[in-house]
Amino acid sequence: MSKGALMIQGTASNAGKSLIVAGLCRCFTRRGLRVMPFKPQNMSNNAAITADGGEIGRAQALQARACGTEPVSDMNPVLLKPESDKGSQVVVQGHSRATMSAADYLSYKRTLMPFVMESFGRLRSASDLVIVEGAGSISEVNLREGDISNMGFAVEADVPVALVADIDRGGALAAVVGSWYLLPDDERRLLRGYIMNKFRGDYKVLKPAVDIIGRHTGLQCFGVLQWFKGASAFPAEDSMALPGSNSSYQGKRGNPGDARIKIYVLELSRISNFDDFDPLAAENDVDLAYVPPGKAIPGDGDLVVIPGTKSTIGDLDFLRAQGWDIDIAAHLHRGGRVLGVCGGYQMLGMEVSDPCASENPEPRTVSGLGLLDVATVMEPRKTLRRFTAVTQHGDDVTGYEIHMGSTRGPGTDRPMLSLDGVPEGARSEDERTEGCYVHGLFTSDSYRARYLSVFRGGAGGEKRPVYWKKIDDALDDLSDHIEKYLNVEDLAAISGV
Repeated sequence: MSKGALMIQGTASNAGKSLIVAGLCRCFTRRGLRVMPFKPQNMSNNAAITADGGEIGRAQALQARACGTEPVSDMNPVLLKPESDKGSQVVVQGHSRATMSAADYLSYKRTLMPFVMESFGRLRSASDLVIVEGAGSISEVNLREGDISNMGFAVEADVPVALVADIDRGGALAAVVGSWYLLPDDERRLLRGYIMNKFRGDYKVLKPAVDIIGRHTGLQCFGVLQWFKGASAFPAEDSMALPGSNSSYQGKRGNPGDARIKIYVLELSRISNFDDFDPLAAENDVDLAYVPPGKAIPGDGDLVVIPGTKSTIGDLDFLRAQGWDIDIAAHLHRGGRVLGVCGGYQMLGMEVSDPCASENPEPRTVSGLGLLDVATVMEPRKTLRRFTAVTQHGDDVTGYEIHMGSTRGPGTDRPMLSLDGVPEGARSEDERTEGCYVHGLFTSDSYRARYLSVFRGGAGGEKRPVYWKKIDDALDDLSDHIEKYLNVEDLAAISGV
């Protein structure tokens, strides 16, 4: 079997590259190939911990699952995690290097191609096929110098490219033709064809557009992919996918109407790893909604969640600016409950201190929400840990930690849970406010049922979804969908397998 590679790039962000890569990974894996996903550069605060102890984007972790393999740092060698409107933490081959402004990173990224190619080479040598995902738009020629994520990588690695256009947002014909015209000849030779994605109509109406693209560019149409309704089952890659943002994504809204349990998650400015709450939203009796900036927390909630964040002190300021601290106090006064995860856990304490300016431009200490008797000190060293453990109630859980800072205080004597006998997190004396550092807890079906039983009057709930089975079933459905609408044989042929 020859070593193959195929790159999926887009005419724009959110064209559906991540989903198509995941679907192709499952397609080719089901055909008996050893497949690996790869994204040279990603920008997302939704990160996963890999088998080798690094961080990658959650989309690549999902793609690895589609391949039936463990995620490793090489699958996403450069990860940018925005900390402010002007700066991002730069993670290289799984580990943080520095925090940089956009201007500084433009210069720095020119040094990163060797790391990208090293990671790609290792994956290629260990697989039959590597399916590569681009970032943003193929036609951002103003950013071409030093590019490691789109055609810069494709040329360096000599990988054929299929272009994805989002027909749902309009302008797909011009996007494909315009992208082709903007590419120089040495890059056009690698662009072998395109995919129309998110189509919801009659192909006869679209056919003339396909003919026009062919006349202008000579590109092959690899297929017109109908809208995939099962996309809502998958974790979202970044906060642009939240229901309150400028996005068509509505999948994690939850189950309004007759739901007995109402959960509100605060949409922080640097929210991270909010897919923690997807399993809760999937429960039949849960209505989970995100509270966008500028809106008050509704008064009918059972649980308010402060999620993870890439900037704890910055988002603590942001939370107060929305008046959410007052809303949370009123929520607790009405008998509601509060959960903080990772950065949200840190905010619930008495104080957050950053003496080494690990997260802020200069050293800073701020008062927390004062709902847990703990305090957090930020530290330059980041905690990265993945684990499988058993809780004090016998629930098997698989989770991970990804945070800066350590949290201590009397509140930890009342831990939120115990993992293999080791206490984790803290609770208030009345046990209605709690927090911990662990991401992924609610993917455990038994733990999730136990957690929600408090709101169910002690009952465990009926017909609980088996979370990971649901994800795998959705990946199989996506694979079937791609096999139906795309010319997978031609994609295989250009990839070289």
